Amino acid sequence: MKVKKEKREDEEEVEMAATATERTYEELLENLNPIAQPLAGRKLTKRLYKCIKKASKQKSIRRGVKEVQKFINKGEKGIVVLAGDTLPIEVYCHVPVMCEERSIPYAYVPSKSDLGAAAGSKRPTCVILIKSNEEYEDAFKDCAEEVQALPSPL
Repeated sequence: MKVKKEKREDEEEVEMAATATERTYEELLENLNPIAQPLAGRKLTKRLYKCIKKASKQKSIRRGVKEVQKFINKGEKGIVVLAGDTLPIEVYCHVPVMCEERSIPYAYVPSKSDLGAAAGSKRPTCVILIKSNEEYEDAFKDCAEEVQALPSPL
């Protein structure tokens, strides 16, 4: 009985901490780096996070610069989602170029901590590759179409 009570209290503390540190979309935009183009709008950002959550349940995501880079080079397709508040930008500034060369759709979202949380991780993540899967095919296609419709950075 004690163990269950302690777990509940810990879960409540985590939820309270999450809501206390939750920031609005506009507040997150203040921390963007200069290369964060094309930036997903508020609605597309939420859709991408939902798609990432579904993909992480199916284990259909690649997370982190090294892993995403490796699988893009191997020819894996999907949607690349980058965090716009990652510094220094040299860490991942080559990834959009790789995506353009292989015609993989990509978009920036404002927060790396939210991106990591969407993938089911406590750690912030700066790059995620979402792979297609039958379980969430509709959400994936909608996100892919919207990301491709974003204006290309010039």
